[in-house]
Order: sequence, then C-alpha cells, then structure tokens
Amino acid sequence: MRIFAAALNHETNTFSPMVTGWRGFEQQIAWRPGEHPPQANLNTAAFWVARRRAAVDGYTFVPGSCFWAAPGGTVTRAAFERMRDEILAQLQAALPVQGVVLALHGAMVADGYDDCEGNLLAHVRRIAGPAAVIGVGLDPHCHLTRARCEVADLLVLFKEYPHTDFVERGEELLDLVLAQIRGAIRPLKSVWDCRMIASFPTSHAPVRDLVDRIKALEGHDGVLSISIAHGFPSGDVADSGTRVLVITDDAKPRGDALARQIGEQVVALRGHTEPALLEPADALDEALRIAEGASRPVIIADTSDNPGGGAPADNTDFVRLLMQRGVHGAAVGPLFDPVAVQLAFDAGAGAHLRLRLGGKLCWASGQPVDAEVQVLACVRQAQQTFAGTPVPLGDAVGLRTAEGVGVVLSSSAHQAMGPDLFANLGIDPTRERVLVVKSKQHFQAAFEPISQAVLYATGNGLLATDCRRYPWRKVRRPIWPLDEAAVPGPVM
Repeated sequence: MRIFAAALNHETNTFSPMVTGWRGFEQQIAWRPGEHPPQANLNTAAFWVARRRAAVDGYTFVPGSCFWAAPGGTVTRAAFERMRDEILAQLQAALPVQGVVLALHGAMVADGYDDCEGNLLAHVRRIAGPAAVIGVGLDPHCHLTRARCEVADLLVLFKEYPHTDFVERGEELLDLVLAQIRGAIRPLKSVWDCRMIASFPTSHAPVRDLVDRIKALEGHDGVLSISIAHGFPSGDVADSGTRVLVITDDAKPRGDALARQIGEQVVALRGHTEPALLEPADALDEALRIAEGASRPVIIADTSDNPGGGAPADNTDFVRLLMQRGVHGAAVGPLFDPVAVQLAFDAGAGAHLRLRLGGKLCWASGQPVDAEVQVLACVRQAQQTFAGTPVPLGDAVGLRTAEGVGVVLSSSAHQAMGPDLFANLGIDPTRERVLVVKSKQHFQAAFEPISQAVLYATGNGLLATDCRRYPWRKVRRPIWPLDEAAVPGPVM
C-alpha cells in the first residue's frame, strides 16, 4: 500500500489590499520532501500523522511538499499554480498510490481561482485515478464547497477553535482513509448549508456544548465523522458561510437527517456565538477596573487587527491609547513592523532610541507612533508556542516605551498564541497589569489560564467585527446577517 501526502494552506482575506505572493510562502513554510520537521504543525497535521504512522500501519509513505503562508490578501495566480503543479508532479511520480492525504486550509483564493482546494483536488483525482482514496484535513474556517466534497472521499475538519485538536483530527482522518482502502467502510457524505456567516469560538457555551454533542454521536449508528465548517467571514466567494458535514458508513438517509438536525441547532445560535466586543477605550477602562488589586493580568484581544484573519497587525491604536493614558505595566503584541525590528537590532539590547512604530501597510494600519524606547531583547528567528508546537515569529524584539508600555515587534505577521510571545522577548507577561494581544481566539487556550479576565475589543483594523460592513460581491444570497430571509437547506 502506498500513500502520498502533501499540504497547501492559506486563509485568504479577499477584502485585504495586501497581495500574497510566492515570497510569503517561501518565508513561512515551503518544505520539500524530507524537510518537514519532526514535530507536528497546525497547518500540516494530516501530513505529519501519515508520515509518523507508516511503519506501524504497514504502508509506504510518499511525501510531497508542504506550503503555508500567513493569512493575507488574495494569492497570486503564479504562486498558486507553482505550488499546485509541484504537488501534482510529485503525485504523478509516486504512482501507483492507494491513498492521498492532503492537509489543506480550505479558504485559499487566488487570482482566477475562487476554490483553490477544489481545483487542486480535481487534478489529484485525475492523476490518482477513481480507485484511490482521497482524504483531506481542513481548517473549520474553510469554504466547504460542493466541488471538493464531490471529489474527496473523506474530509475531516478541526472541531476546536482555538484549533488545539489538529493532531487528533489528523489521526481521525488517517484512520478513515486506511479503513476505506481496506474495504472496511463505505463513506457517504451529507452536507447541510446553514446560510449564515458567523464565528464560533468553542471554548465556552453555547458552541462548546454543541461540539461535545457531535463528538458523542461519532462512532454510533453508522456515523463515522461530523464536522462543522464555520466558514471564513472575510472570504467573499460563492460558497462562503457555515455548513455541517456528516460522513456515515453507507447510511446516507441517517447522515442527511443528522446533518439537518445539527444544522438547525447551529442556526438557532445566530447572534449568540461570539463574546461582547468593546471599543478600545471602553475595553481599556474595563481592564483597568478589573486589574485594580488583581494578581494576574487582564487580557484584551485586539480582534480587528488580528493577522490570523489577514489583517496587517500594525495598527497602533492600542499602543497610542496606553501611552496617552500613562498606563504602566501594560504590553502589546505582536506588532508587525520589520523596519522597526531591523533598527532595534542595529541598536542592540539595552539601547535607548527614538523609534517609529507601526502604521505602515494600509488604511487600516492607522497612524504610526513615535516613541522613546528601550530595547529589551533582540531574538533572531523568535518563536512562540501553540498547543505544544513552536510557531515562528521571524526576527523579533521586545521594547519598553518611556511611558512604560511594552511592545513586541515582529518581522513576520503572526497572531498572539502563547504567553512566551512576551516572555521570550524580555517582557514577563505575568507581571503586567494589562496584555493586549493581536488575535481573535487562538490566544485564548494559553492566555486565559494566566489571566484575571479576558476582554474582546473591536477597533479600526482591517477585520470588520460586523461582516455587513464588507462590500460583498460574490457570496450567494440571501445569507444571514446580510439578509434576514436566508433559508437553510441541503447541499448534498
């Protein structure tokens, strides 16, 4: 038995003015066969699991390339076709194969390709042949298009947001792929379209309860796998929105009924899945009130400038607000500013200098901040940790302004995921009163345990907290909350 595996990942914010080219992948993840590190990675988990289990499960593992770039604007046609064609050539050379395992994000949009994953899968099927089992691992912030559901035999999405279960879902996918290759199951898919655009953090009720219920259904009455595709609220394509996928073992009527049942439960949560969002000044007021006498920091999530959704991560509103208010014992990070990073490296740790911070990339970046700073630390190829795995930040520095505000600057746009984002760069997060993190939800798993409270802020960043503010052109209408008359229904 031969199984080929590869990875291609990008979460494309189609409303972003920042184009994502080949350099973005080359600087982040462009691992060729034999280059994937030994540890698991959020964006390549299915590949990693398939490689690790080859000897135990008795198959020949054939590696392809793995690609990932930080979320951003539309991918260039040349970059997508280059990566796609490289993977396809590797698959062609690997023939014959009985299985193909692909780790895909599911929300990649390129110039001329609104469904990059669907296009890739169509070519994979053509090359691998009708008998090969194609298994796909997806991020829940994907566009679960009919095209990819028709081509792939199996699709398994992360259930958790933050995505802490990426290895677990990779294991689930490989179990199903091997079972189908061996003739033990006959997977059939049922998909229900909830006709809604929303966000679904799973750490707390009511979404936590829903995830627990669907996990309890798996493995019973012919149900092999259940996934909720949250959709990507900043991706304008025809199939944007939330969908439910149920895979059964030759039990399509059961799958159809269950997909509808779960879909109706999701629809019932409209308007109740996200935490309250505060304006920046109000968030800071509330944070300082809670921090009075507290022994742990208060976390503020700067959701509108979250690079995990394709924002530039160089909006300076919170840095400026903290400095103007004279808040001592506060830190912000990570702010994307490779120019300031280089200048701080040139000055060196311990140096004092006047530095212009942020406000560079687009209209949503706001105005730069000019500050007298001390350089606390300079780290080449710095890292933070997410779910036990390292996440690169590129070259990064820790600063402290004359007003007492700590700032982590990075040369790559990454969201905050672990407290070591600060600790590795000279800022002890446990000693700060307030921590402002550029993230929407992925920070929560690691930061909440060290915090007194977690607040969520909106702002003037690129990510609209109300998706009705976006200029939607391609999404199929009606869909809630753009339209009140949205009617859920089956896809397949």
